[in-house]
Amino acid sequence: MADLSYTALFGDGEHTFLLTKPMIAELEAKCGPIGAIANRLFARNFAQTDLSETIRLSLVGGGVTPKRAHELIIAYVDGRPLIETYELAARILERALFGNPNETTNG
Repeated sequence: MADLSYTALFGDGEHTFLLTKPMIAELEAKCGPIGAIANRLFARNFAQTDLSETIRLSLVGGGVTPKRAHELIIAYVDGRPLIETYELAARILERALFGNPNETTNG
């Protein structure tokens, strides 16, 4: 099975980010189809909500409580330059769309 999670230093420490099916559904309800979100991010034609919701929901998918994920967004995303979280959101979406590029498959 493909590893769709991404682990990175964010805010207060290392976190696992994972867009599970329920988190993708919530992201799409807030920001539109995941393909459109990815296209906007990769073209650098994104909305701030694309970044913050991608990160927040993938924190929840990675095991952080919704309350803690919200606190992390307030502390380390809101009010910060967008470029600081752009790369993280783009990598989360890359992993959700394409899996781990370093992973080998049998088949």
